[in-house]
Amino acid sequence: MATVIESMAIVPHPSSVTRSSLKFSRYVALKLKPNPKFRPIFTASPAFRNATRTSRVVCEAQDTAVDVAPITEANWQSLVLESDSPVLVEFWAPWCGPCRMIHPILDELAKQYAGKLKCYKLNTDESPSTATRYGIRSIPTVMIFKDGEKKDTVVGAVPKSTLTSTIEKIL
Repeated sequence: MATVIESMAIVPHPSSVTRSSLKFSRYVALKLKPNPKFRPIFTASPAFRNATRTSRVVCEAQDTAVDVAPITEANWQSLVLESDSPVLVEFWAPWCGPCRMIHPILDELAKQYAGKLKCYKLNTDESPSTATRYGIRSIPTVMIFKDGEKKDTVVGAVPKSTLTSTIEKIL
């Protein structure tokens, strides 16, 4: 599988093509030779081979929003609308790149405003009716609720300063 280019010289094909009085060689390709220093990964025991074939690749981006709790349609009423303190909700989806970009910012904001503001995230793929009810047409969308009412909305991946100023207006 792994090969090393033996030589950068082009090897002419045995037959040559003649045009007028000039001879042109026909070139086939570069010669490739296996590298004797290369050892294949799967030369170990069968148990090791099976373990490496069954191991999973995990995307680290999945774990970027560890501090912001997920919310669903089932607990929307109790956690957002009936909350005593202001609530920040991010409407997002796992396939959305800009959503994953603002997750670390929301984690920082959740730590910064702990005790003053509750932060949640709602997956629009899993809870489409809630997203539709609030007119979510683009994600990420961040909404801030106070006393069960929507107070402000920020659409798109925005800088932390934009979200901070929006939160400060509500608090």
